[in-house]
Amino acid sequence: MRPVFVFIKCELGKTYEVADQLVDTIEEVSEVYSVSGQYELLAKFNLEDDQDIGHFVCEKVQKLPHIKDTFTLISFKVFTG
Repeated sequence: MRPVFVFIKCELGKTYEVADQLVDTIEEVSEVYSVSGQYELLAKFNLEDDQDIGHFVCEKVQKLPHIKDTFTLISFKVFTG
């Protein structure tokens, strides 16, 4: 499994609805955070090593209602204390 982080920009007033949809409909979602700044949400997804990130974001995340934009970060290594 590999974590992928996606910043999500929502339509005005729809942030909580989008967060609920992410949690309820996408099994790969691990965590969804409300954040400040250019985007309203930051979602962490755990994908299989052979799963195509581009297809996943385009077909599962961006197709949800009320999402205006996404910005995907791919992680390489986790550091723990």
